[in-house]
Amino acid sequence: MKDFLEKINNVIENGKYKDSWESLHQYEVPKWYRNARFGIFIHWGVYSVPAFGSEWYSRNMYIRGSREYKHHIETYGLHKDFGYKDFVPMFKAEKFDPADWAELFKNAGAEYVMPVAEHHDGFQMYDSSLSEWNAKQKGPHRDILGELFKEFDKKGLIGCASSHRVEHWFFMGHGREFESDVKGEMKRGDFYWPAMPERDHYDFNSEPPPSKEYLEDWLCRCCEIVDKYRPKMIYFDWWIQHSAVKPYLKRFAAYYYNTVEGAVINYKHDAFKFGTAVIDIERGQFSEAKPFIWQSDTAVAINSWCYTKNNKYKKPYAIVRDLVDIVSKNGRLLLNIGPKADGTIPDEDREILMAIGDWLRVNGEAIYGAKVWKRSSEGPAIMIDGGFADAEEKVFTNEDFRFTAKGPALYAICMNMKGKNKALIRSLASREPGKDAFYSDNIGSVTQLGSNDAVNWSRTEEGLLITTKQIETEMPVVFKIC
Repeated sequence: MKDFLEKINNVIENGKYKDSWESLHQYEVPKWYRNARFGIFIHWGVYSVPAFGSEWYSRNMYIRGSREYKHHIETYGLHKDFGYKDFVPMFKAEKFDPADWAELFKNAGAEYVMPVAEHHDGFQMYDSSLSEWNAKQKGPHRDILGELFKEFDKKGLIGCASSHRVEHWFFMGHGREFESDVKGEMKRGDFYWPAMPERDHYDFNSEPPPSKEYLEDWLCRCCEIVDKYRPKMIYFDWWIQHSAVKPYLKRFAAYYYNTVEGAVINYKHDAFKFGTAVIDIERGQFSEAKPFIWQSDTAVAINSWCYTKNNKYKKPYAIVRDLVDIVSKNGRLLLNIGPKADGTIPDEDREILMAIGDWLRVNGEAIYGAKVWKRSSEGPAIMIDGGFADAEEKVFTNEDFRFTAKGPALYAICMNMKGKNKALIRSLASREPGKDAFYSDNIGSVTQLGSNDAVNWSRTEEGLLITTKQIETEMPVVFKIC
């Protein structure tokens, strides 16, 4: 690790970006991500074997009294006899077909794909020299990340990766509170190391703070992913905001930006200084358009990011509505799926992705490369600002519109016209010269993407009234206005 740390220091010393917020503020979001709108997240790992509760099984199974704790004893036996590490040989990925995955994601209309390289459980889904607990040396005995990146490249998909490693500091710590396999002295490279006490997740000054040894290991793991796979984007989960991590975040960002052209970092809360990386909102979005580029990450399932036997899935139309809302506000949607332990993608996940792809093939011109208009939305639907707001399906009507613009066209996207044949776009009301107007141009044509039927329209001081054949889909309907 010493040689690795010296390499990191040399790259920073000789590169454009230094490990200071002042230097990192030179950063500009690259063109590929400015143009991107839709990506796929993949939570797949050892936690896919028990497929119970969520991807936090490795933590929760060691919390006495939890659902996972009880399930584990009933299904696998006592923790001292069968711990989380014993799932690793069961994670075989025997049906994993990276070419099939890439084909599916391409057909879904995705532009970039982000597999989880290492989750909180500490198992690396790639070939690593820093720990033997990785997918190349154990479990599947395959370089999962490397194989996926090769297939992504063939399909023109941009390969990205996420690291949730920093939370491993405390993730296995509850296993020390009773007789389990999380015990004894541990050293760097051990699977459960360091299994420290868990504190308030949002106390970013909690004690004991991650140690220098742990944080240097974290830094090297992140930079190893950069060196071996050259991901165009790295995503970090929330706990990197801990005060002890901040100096290492700056070192990583400087190394990454100096090493990979067109690199992007996703972060939450205020882990990075504004303007030095791209902010991400988990399971939520902004309620208004923003002048800066941002991302929302969510999942096809409400209850879990990984596959479980009882996943509660969202409706495809609800996800597409979120995509439309997010894009209209200068955001990008990163949508997660959860493959099974054998490497197959559940039918429910596939069907959702295929439905999104079908909609994008018809309506993609209003999404891909489209820009924010002077108004992002109109209508009565109330959008909650911030994260963790997608447990309940949002209610939209034919009065709710989202807007994007590209070239000579304005796209007015009705969020829900099912059972209706009329819609009034109040933002496009006619106004006398000098009066406030969102759209003062003359309207030459109004068409409905995906339909050959004529659209009747008239423009008054109330708005642009559109009349179509009765709409039978719950998917958003796109009107192109020129």
